[in-house]
Amino acid sequence: MTLELKRTPLFPHYAAFPDARCIDFGGWELPVQFTGIQKEHEAVRTKAGLFDVSHMGEFMVTGSYSESFLQRLTTNDVSKLKDGQAQYTLMCYPHGGVIDDLLVYRITADQYLVVVNASNIDKDFDWMSEHLIGDVTLENKSDSLALLALQGPEGAAILQMVTENFQCQHLAPFHFATDVMINGVKTLLSRTGYTGEDGFEIYIPADEAGQVWQALLTAGEAYNLVPAGLGARDTLRFEARLPLYGQELSSTISPLEAGVGFFVKWDKGDFIGRDALLKQKSDGIPRKLVGIEMVDRGIPRHGYGVYSHGKQIGEVTTGTQSPTLKRNLGLALIDADFATPDAELWIEIRGKRLKAVIVKTPFYKRTSKE
Repeated sequence: MTLELKRTPLFPHYAAFPDARCIDFGGWELPVQFTGIQKEHEAVRTKAGLFDVSHMGEFMVTGSYSESFLQRLTTNDVSKLKDGQAQYTLMCYPHGGVIDDLLVYRITADQYLVVVNASNIDKDFDWMSEHLIGDVTLENKSDSLALLALQGPEGAAILQMVTENFQCQHLAPFHFATDVMINGVKTLLSRTGYTGEDGFEIYIPADEAGQVWQALLTAGEAYNLVPAGLGARDTLRFEARLPLYGQELSSTISPLEAGVGFFVKWDKGDFIGRDALLKQKSDGIPRKLVGIEMVDRGIPRHGYGVYSHGKQIGEVTTGTQSPTLKRNLGLALIDADFATPDAELWIEIRGKRLKAVIVKTPFYKRTSKE
């Protein structure tokens, strides 16, 4: 007996695109592409792409102990947030492995929105529920909310065409606004991004998602906006070296190993996993995430072994032919002793070990228009 895949509120709209192809992504039937990964990737880099990411999870944390609760659970410093600000952070197990990476939005001092990865919704909610303190209420709003991500250099201009009471270009990165009217629908609008480009996220009541989706696509026709799927989302975030849970982050990979130690704030006080991470930092981080480029012909893929002097020293977490750079690139988690810039490594691809070299990341960085 096979389990029925979950679908987002926008699933019926996929039928308007004959080349749309859906896959099972963590129990969800989601589009890997609408018109082609290469085309969608290029559109986001040069114009704009619209992603349906309604599979993501959203929790509301309310009550007078909300800040203390989130400080205890996450690695970043929640106390630094002001109303209307968001931050990237991680939740860790006591041993330092990552439960999930997430976004925390401070609406008020006693009300926060926490956005989690779709595959981790139940796990995260259970973990957070087990650690409730004082006056805190945790509510799973995932089923009642849809989420669109409008990404790319023309995103602000497109969004403004359907936004009635707000100047989109004035929203600073990692800030958000509530009650923004988009095509007659009240939304929460944020500006974080997961592609390496300027990006907006639109949180919408699930039953009104379709009209916002269609309004954006219509408004975006003049800017060559395209709907984009999971394939382009992955290649875009990979080029910008943004981690994906289950590949660069997991219960067996710490934030320090994954290269996101900047989001671990040691001086904020105690949090779950702090002791283990502090010990890892003082003893020496055992593994490091590095960028690799193939010298021999071949594409590094997730799970491929990485070797040096005949010994396996790690494995590829993500790899592809970069659509922007046209180079065969990867991210690999390897023994820290071998993580030297320009060092030669060998990647096992279909039974053969092919030469690669460690290169600097991110592979792609957006240049300012100014």
